[in-house]
Amino acid sequence: MHSLISLLDDAVGAVQTWTFVDVVQPLMYKFGFMGYDEDAYDALYWIIVNVFQILASYALLRPLEAWRPLEAWHDRVPTRSDILYTWIAKLGLLNIAFFFMLQPLFNHLQSMVSVYGVPSINLDQLWPGFTDRPLVAFLLYLIALDFAGYWYHRLQHGIGVWWELHAVHHSQQQLSLWSDDRNHFLDDILQAAFFASIALFIGVEPGQYIVLVAVGNFLQSVQHANTRLPFGRVIERVLVSPSFHRRHHALDIPLGKKGGWNFGVLFPWWDMLFGSADWTHGTEPTGIREALPAPQGQGRSYGKSLLGQQWLALVRIAGHLRPRRAA
Repeated sequence: MHSLISLLDDAVGAVQTWTFVDVVQPLMYKFGFMGYDEDAYDALYWIIVNVFQILASYALLRPLEAWRPLEAWHDRVPTRSDILYTWIAKLGLLNIAFFFMLQPLFNHLQSMVSVYGVPSINLDQLWPGFTDRPLVAFLLYLIALDFAGYWYHRLQHGIGVWWELHAVHHSQQQLSLWSDDRNHFLDDILQAAFFASIALFIGVEPGQYIVLVAVGNFLQSVQHANTRLPFGRVIERVLVSPSFHRRHHALDIPLGKKGGWNFGVLFPWWDMLFGSADWTHGTEPTGIREALPAPQGQGRSYGKSLLGQQWLALVRIAGHLRPRRAA
């Protein structure tokens, strides 16, 4: 495993160096941005890893969707915006912009933490030497971040205003390998800040974090894929299966403040532990019921294009925040 990771790291490093020297650096020199050359070089690693992850997801999952589709679609137009979301989100463009804008603030906060001795939970302090075991460290970090992700996801459903952002993700009625990244950009920024903070708090190194995110992204693409991919009774209780996660997207799920089920991001253990697991199987329709035409729903639009979906979420939030008139 260590040799394989090293081989992959060397391959990414070679592509990173070639891209920076032959493409990025000349452009930065031409437009006067050489002061950011080190930051750009580091950001390239993140981008290249995610390009590889997108290509691997497509190469492995798209043939399965064509061979054993769970649903037969007559219109693939709704998927086009999801593809655009994927290339924006998984390239890390929002994460990079977030990093550059807030880096001075984070540097200041880190110095304040050191000066005042604010305690942090570093897993290496709780289990000295475990970081010398790369696979063990990777799995523990993945489990810790997934536990945080479970509660983050539950809050997305439990807080009305926040739900309106997360509803962008649930509005897709044709789940596919691309659907994982259909999210509101404000929620993406919140999520990037949240998980980066958790990772720093428990002692994850930058190189480890990139791999953790890439693995998590791939597994979430598997969960949303439009393919018959049975995990079996045992495996689906170890990893979130497409069937388990499809139940989370079902039309009849209680949305918003009313709750829901199957919030696990990668592992179903948290749903099993906190009573939110539902093992119902079947090819049930997905989406948000009020978006269906009458009489099945209210015909409410959640937007068909990326920009429409982003804007209508803000309109719904404004409706939540608008003072209610007394009857």
